[in-house]
Amino acid sequence: MLPWKRVLRPLAALLLTAAALAAPTVAAHASDAPTSGWNDYTCKPSATHPRPVVLVHGTLGNSVDNWLGLAPYLEHRGYCVYSLDYGQLPGVPLFHALGPIDKSAQQLSVFVDRVLAATGAAKADLVGHSQGGMMPRYYLKFLGGADKVNALVGIAPSNHGTTLSGLTHLLPYFPGAEDLLNATTPALAQQVVGSDFLNRLNEGGDTVPGVRYTVLATQYDEVVTPYRSQFLSGPGVRNVVLQDLCALDLSEHVFVGLTDRIAFHEVANALDPAHATPTTCASVFS
Repeated sequence: MLPWKRVLRPLAALLLTAAALAAPTVAAHASDAPTSGWNDYTCKPSATHPRPVVLVHGTLGNSVDNWLGLAPYLEHRGYCVYSLDYGQLPGVPLFHALGPIDKSAQQLSVFVDRVLAATGAAKADLVGHSQGGMMPRYYLKFLGGADKVNALVGIAPSNHGTTLSGLTHLLPYFPGAEDLLNATTPALAQQVVGSDFLNRLNEGGDTVPGVRYTVLATQYDEVVTPYRSQFLSGPGVRNVVLQDLCALDLSEHVFVGLTDRIAFHEVANALDPAHATPTTCASVFS
């Protein structure tokens, strides 16, 4: 008999992901639309924060809904903040990041160039959630992004793929399932542990010279599992388990990117390490 709790929990997690990302759809879904200074192409970076911040949403997310918490948080702190939509499938509105990840990285490349041209900055900082924390590594490694990016901050990133709490191990028992996944939602298939895409991405090392990397993981992540598979190895890497900073932080995969101010405080620290302050449970009030 199948261990139903192990099967149902990740399925419930997928439903929770979709529901959480679909709920705030009253917002405008256009990456060009300013939202209280967010995606404002007249914004000029300050001497205090000289690099624009590009936010990269996760699987099933979009440029608005994924960042209703973090974008205003950073904008309030004086950053020029931008976000893009990527990985769109024909006929699928709002739920993006499902197309081939290498093609998504090309979209990110074009978007970063646009932001740099508008702001006059030499480099940008990238902050991504889930797939959005992993996909930029393809841009950095294969598309020349390392020359245009200072730092990459991944919030629950799928850097080494996921077993989805063991659910992906069941795929071989369903003939045709993997082929269907590849054909209809390539990005989902590419994020399974051991995929050809991930093997190529991680071959020869996780990082590229000249970029600072920060990974923020929650031990309660039920989507990118095991959660330590999110961590990177190499120079210029800082891996953080949020519960080591605040044991009361119960955020799982979705809410760590949407609402977790412990994670947000660590993002701010990663973007400006020279002025970092200790992250504690009290950081929810900062």
